[in-house]
Amino acid sequence: MTTVLVVDDSLTDRKLAGGLLTRHAGWDVQYATDGRDALDQIELHVPDLVVTDLNMPELDGLELVRIIRETHPLVPVILMTNQGSEQIAVRALQTGASSYVPKNRLAVDLEDTVQQVLGIARADRAHVRLLRRLKNQQVQFEIENDQDLIATFVRYLQDALRGMGLCDDTERVRIGVALQEALINACFHGNLEVSSSLREVDHRAYYNLARERSQQLPYRDRRIFIFADLSPEEMTIVIRDEGPGFDRSLLPDPTDPANLEKPCGRGLLLMQTFMNEVRYNAVGNEVTMIKRRCESASKVQDQEDAA
Repeated sequence: MTTVLVVDDSLTDRKLAGGLLTRHAGWDVQYATDGRDALDQIELHVPDLVVTDLNMPELDGLELVRIIRETHPLVPVILMTNQGSEQIAVRALQTGASSYVPKNRLAVDLEDTVQQVLGIARADRAHVRLLRRLKNQQVQFEIENDQDLIATFVRYLQDALRGMGLCDDTERVRIGVALQEALINACFHGNLEVSSSLREVDHRAYYNLARERSQQLPYRDRRIFIFADLSPEEMTIVIRDEGPGFDRSLLPDPTDPANLEKPCGRGLLLMQTFMNEVRYNAVGNEVTMIKRRCESASKVQDQEDAA
């Protein structure tokens, strides 16, 4: 059974988020009234994932993210954001949170976001032991517009990253989120040409249109091309789709906290926060992302070597 800890000082919001998550049969939802209560509960039983509000008494969401990152790096944290908390949310993402969901979109996005982050956070430890001996790897993939293939590729690359010691477990999850956002963008916005502005208006229509186009020409025959170069010091990944591209000047500024509540640009915000470099080609159908070795990875490597 997967345990999800929901942290919010508002009883109404706490029960709303928990109620949405209890619809998933495999999740056991626990509750904490603020950050301090959450830490007390984590000491008794470490959850698989934490969903937390930002503005709370005693100990707020930003400080909770920082402490969990230091004491339980395997536990990913998802933020619930309100209007007015955008600056704090950006800082929390920079500090160690794995993703976020605006409170006005909990009913639409919370379950999917938890599912995404949980899937990314799982790792085969025996496989990682073998990959620890891998010193360099270059891979190329050509995949269909298939979300299962995308998720499987993300897990594959995460195993290689962790095995090489490029990052600690918290960063491994965050890199996975960035990779998945980039690949979903290539699939939905690139190859299938489904605009994220439709998702702001009608969530169901957005996914229905994507499903229809995945069976129609020319969209169904388009592929996603991936090149990855990995070493213990740096990862470079290039993702290209066969769509018409886009005007980069029309992208919302992902560093502007005002855009945090909008589905448009959410993926780009996470990509730019979690990676060291993100750049697009002139056409707008290819993104290059670079992640350099984290300082915390050296500490983890030393601990594993000592053990």
